Amino acid sequence: MAESDWDTVTVLRKKGPTAAQAKSKQAIIAAQRKGDDVETSKKWSAGQNKQHTITKNTAKLDRETEELHHDRVSLEVGKVIQQSRQGVGMTQKDLATKINEKPQVIADYESGKAIPSNQVMGKIERALGVKLRGRDIGKPLEAAPKKK
Repeated sequence: MAESDWDTVTVLRKKGPTAAQAKSKQAIIAAQRKGDDVETSKKWSAGQNKQHTITKNTAKLDRETEELHHDRVSLEVGKVIQQSRQGVGMTQKDLATKINEKPQVIADYESGKAIPSNQVMGKIERALGVKLRGRDIGKPLEAAPKKK
């Protein structure tokens, strides 16, 4: 008669939470209440439109113990961008729209805070018609030879 005990319940299988349920805020709070280990980490730039990321030296800088930093756009280049943009009669927003970038990118380049990207620098050069790289910074951009 021991097998017909009405007070005991045998659970053969209990499904664990699905991935979507495990990620929910309620599941995290419940796991913390139980005392389970909960590890949460935010994805880098999740939900943002980060178009140009410079990751070439990031891991190298993380491993380095010396005081190193990324090169920034020089103030001279920022002034040239600003003066030539104003000479053409554009706002930062107009220039950003013309080269398909955010206005904040143009502001960073003009203030010297941006890490230079050849792609963005090339777009700005072509939009303003002024050289921003090399020895002839601030000189007019020569017209490219026409293709046959």
